[in-house]
Amino acid sequence: MKIVVNERVQELPGEAPVPAGAVRDRFKPDADLIIVDGFPANPETPVSNGQSVCLIRRGEIPPPEELEYLMMARHTPGVHEKVRRATVGIAGLGGLGSSVAVALARIGIGALILADFDVVEPSNLNRQQYFLDQIGLPKTKALSDTLSRINPGVRLYTHQVLLTPGNIPEIFADADILVEAFDRPDQKAMLADTWLSRFPGRPLVCASGLAGFDDANLIRSRPFGPMIIVGDGTAEARQGVGLMAPRVGVAAHHQANAVLQLILRRQE
Repeated sequence: MKIVVNERVQELPGEAPVPAGAVRDRFKPDADLIIVDGFPANPETPVSNGQSVCLIRRGEIPPPEELEYLMMARHTPGVHEKVRRATVGIAGLGGLGSSVAVALARIGIGALILADFDVVEPSNLNRQQYFLDQIGLPKTKALSDTLSRINPGVRLYTHQVLLTPGNIPEIFADADILVEAFDRPDQKAMLADTWLSRFPGRPLVCASGLAGFDDANLIRSRPFGPMIIVGDGTAEARQGVGLMAPRVGVAAHHQANAVLQLILRRQE
């Protein structure tokens, strides 16, 4: 019988299922967490041919060659190999873009292309994935530092630049999917027009309507031709209606989940 233990194929005698505890005792006796096919298991859980087992000792920092796979131990089986082959571009690294980037790094995306011209300033901290000691840093630098701390296996390509129709095709040429994460409607329209005209076969994940503190359940993901548009479609930021972490975070994670779905569907 063959099983996968911490992403290495291991052969066990016979074909009958064996207890997960026996797998632990054989390959990592000091492990106190057993995960079988993405779900925590007890020592009596049967492990059958072809299943995946992750053995983790709490508090132990794994060697670099194991870190990536142990981070993804809770993934649905078969997802990680597809996700790690993908390259995703993110245009704008504010509340949406920085949160999308963190979510994609945590799921083990292969590469991120990050573009933003701005620096971190105090009003960003109410909803964006930055820290007090990063004020004044370019957002590309601050975010790439944070992402490398979360998952050093993600390849990061940063561009501190104002995005225009002239540079978007070059900067995001290698992106399988592009995430639009701008604030201004004119910028959103410019990015969509440029991307869809130059790369008509590649998806664009946009956002529209996420300001304020109305019901978060109004934020949805809707297909619109070659695009997926996330938001409630109406709640734009304006005087008296600001941008705050809860709804922005909900929308950003809708965008990240849409990216994940697109990756998995494209590689089926």
